[in-house]
Amino acid sequence: MKKSSFVEGTIIATISIVVTKILGMFYVIPFYAIIGVQGSALYAYAYMFYNIFLDISTAGLPIAVSKIINEYNTLGMMDAKNRAYHLAKKIMGFLAVSIFIIMIVFAPALSQTLIGDLQGGNTPQDVAFVIRCVAFAILIVPFLSVEKGYLQGHKIINISSGSQVIEQIVRIAILLIGSYLIINVFNGSVTLAVGLSVFGAFVAGFVAYAFVRYQVAKHQKELNNDNNYGLDNITNKEITKKIFSYAIPFIIINIVNSLYNFTDMTLILRTMNYLKLSANDVEFVTSAVITWAPKINMIIASIAMGMTTSLIPTMVSAYTLKNWDEVNSKFNQALQILLFLSIPMTVGISLLSQSIWSAFYGYNISGGYIVALSIFNGLCNNIFMVTSIALQGLNKFKTVYITTITGLVCNAALDVPLMLLYNKIGIPPYLGAVSASIIGYIISITITLTSLKRDCKLKYKDTFKELGRILVPTILMIGVVVLLKAVIPTDYTSRLSCIILILITSLSGAIVYLLVAFKMGIVSKIFGHEYIKRLIKKLTFGKISI
Repeated sequence: MKKSSFVEGTIIATISIVVTKILGMFYVIPFYAIIGVQGSALYAYAYMFYNIFLDISTAGLPIAVSKIINEYNTLGMMDAKNRAYHLAKKIMGFLAVSIFIIMIVFAPALSQTLIGDLQGGNTPQDVAFVIRCVAFAILIVPFLSVEKGYLQGHKIINISSGSQVIEQIVRIAILLIGSYLIINVFNGSVTLAVGLSVFGAFVAGFVAYAFVRYQVAKHQKELNNDNNYGLDNITNKEITKKIFSYAIPFIIINIVNSLYNFTDMTLILRTMNYLKLSANDVEFVTSAVITWAPKINMIIASIAMGMTTSLIPTMVSAYTLKNWDEVNSKFNQALQILLFLSIPMTVGISLLSQSIWSAFYGYNISGGYIVALSIFNGLCNNIFMVTSIALQGLNKFKTVYITTITGLVCNAALDVPLMLLYNKIGIPPYLGAVSASIIGYIISITITLTSLKRDCKLKYKDTFKELGRILVPTILMIGVVVLLKAVIPTDYTSRLSCIILILITSLSGAIVYLLVAFKMGIVSKIFGHEYIKRLIKKLTFGKISI
């Protein structure tokens, strides 16, 4: 069972997450066509609540497990490491059952709280039904997350990354086949189709869990899980306390991220209804902002997710050994990799937003506007995720609370005023909610970076220098994309026409960006010359070397 270095772990995790997210991006094209606008809004409601409760039950524990396993492994405390693993599973079992019961019992109250007195769209009964359907996933996904955290704590990234791909494939298969059969073969309701679709998360989680458990059992001795070790002088009470002390900040930050969506969804519904838009338009805009535009943003978000998977054990190892130079080096390298990959993708998607929305969901000018701005929200969320993970890896939990809650409060306070202001000056009001989220993340990022610099003596001079250099190929890429958009005739009501534009412009822009970045030495500087050399040699089967 191969362990991964920081860069290799980042690449493996990022590739698997990118594959997962690409699958997650493209299934929405047929799925959206099958269930329509009202069904897509219902799907968004179900997953919004699911994500909140999943964060409560799982968000902190997998990362806490990864952190504790790596810490004890680094110190050679095998007994404590494995007791922590088993205690985490017991805690997870209690939380999962409790959250499941809450979702089943309180589904009607949750649905009423969300949609209020909106008339002409989905009913509270419809929303309650899909919440109960997705609740079953809470009984299995948390346990899958603990197993992933256990492996990641050993710096074994490939198995947990592979399970993500398996889980996504199974979920999408159930979602597409089930919804199509219910609506087009059995003439069932959209509500039933969405219910089955979200229930697919349970089945997919179970299949992925079986895969990971098999791998853990197969490599039991290698993971020091065979009980052939001495006892460590640490009690279960101390381990449990440490698990919660590590988990709670992660839970808070993930809940806050989900509350961003809940706040935006609730306030968009209320404000757009107040502005006298039709129920169909209100539900379309709400689901577009909360679910369907973020589906497109997934390709950006996957970079930060892959980054944090490898960053956590690496940062914890360096922090445990008090190697501050290593902490500073890995954090800045993570930021530079994130910016190098995220910035051109963000700008490119924003420039092609209308054709991308049309290719995925069919022509809608509002959808294009939403993607164009919300992709920058995805970029800010990426930076916030990496910086906050660094804080948590260095046990700066108080600052985590301050940054996340401050960002959420600012977002909530600005949502309605910005929506009303935008409406008054002729800008689509729903963009005010997206702008509020971006401002909230920027405030959180600023506080986080300031704290890391002040308390941990981290320095960002090298990262700012690389950021300035990254802007050079980015600007050239923008020029290429804008020029190609001007000369290529495009019918935005035609999916094929939009896809042709996307393929030509994105490929051309990516080639220009990478060639210029490589020529400037940015790629070698950020990823390391030796690693790039080995990677190119592998990809070209030894025919090209640098």
